[in-house]
Amino acid sequence: MHQQLDHTSRIRSDPARKPSEAINRSRRWKSNLPLLLMFIPGMLYYVIFKYVPMGGLIIAFKDYNFFDGVFGSPWVGWKNFETLFSQTTTVRIIRNTLVLSSLSIFIGFPFPILLAILLNEVRKTWFKRAVQTIVYLPHFFSWVIIGGFVVTLFSVESGTINHWIEAWFGKPFPFLYDATSWITVYVGSGIWKEMGFSAIIYLAALTTIDPALYESASIDGASKWRQIWHITIPGISTTIVLMFILAMGRIMEVGFDHIYVLQNAVVSEVADVISTYMYRVGLQGAQFSATAAMGFFESLIGLILVLAANAIARKFGSGLW
Repeated sequence: MHQQLDHTSRIRSDPARKPSEAINRSRRWKSNLPLLLMFIPGMLYYVIFKYVPMGGLIIAFKDYNFFDGVFGSPWVGWKNFETLFSQTTTVRIIRNTLVLSSLSIFIGFPFPILLAILLNEVRKTWFKRAVQTIVYLPHFFSWVIIGGFVVTLFSVESGTINHWIEAWFGKPFPFLYDATSWITVYVGSGIWKEMGFSAIIYLAALTTIDPALYESASIDGASKWRQIWHITIPGISTTIVLMFILAMGRIMEVGFDHIYVLQNAVVSEVADVISTYMYRVGLQGAQFSATAAMGFFESLIGLILVLAANAIARKFGSGLW
């Protein structure tokens, strides 16, 4: 018995009978080499433009100047943060950023999902492709172009909508100069621009749902609404949770282009956000350490929100990690 076991162990340990792990790794490496080459540009982008610039965050703890540079400037510890949060405008800027970003996320988040579900139900291929092209197109316009559309529609003097309002009611409405209506225009334009492109991910997720489920539900007498509620939405729930977690990480980010082309001095109380503060104080005012401190705070809040959203999602079995 012992001799038989020894013989079996020798066979299993014989390198001639079993390829080594090194050979297997080499074969896997060669077979995946094309994919790895395709991955390199994306990896370099994130390394060069995302991770390497993180080293510049140290100027948030320094009195930065061009002469001494990033590493030669004197350390000041938490002084920049103390100065930043002792200003009355800081609270307003953070509040505006949170309000605008939260409205954009929570109001705009369902629209790509609804659009993807509606497109998925279309059976005419030519009509589906035409609608997809139309709703995808705004994503590829710059915010300068979108801002021109918004001004053309909502301007007091020459806006198309105000032309109709003035003809009906005799007095135009200042959409871009009233705080409430400006926020509505801001959120609405952002949803209109991005919902078509964002729906692509959900359309891809919908293709993974087994069509047999719909056939069985139809045989059982389930209406189209019931099929969407009990099959479609649960089928893409993992993708929805994933996209929501990623969106929570951007809750402190309000795109500079979007806010800059639509803001004006009249609505600055609600339109002045972190990105415009960094442009005004950091670039125009050359206070780089102060804006670096604000950026560090923004990133920290985003990280905390992502971790919190993922922890909540994990309790329901749908966490990102």
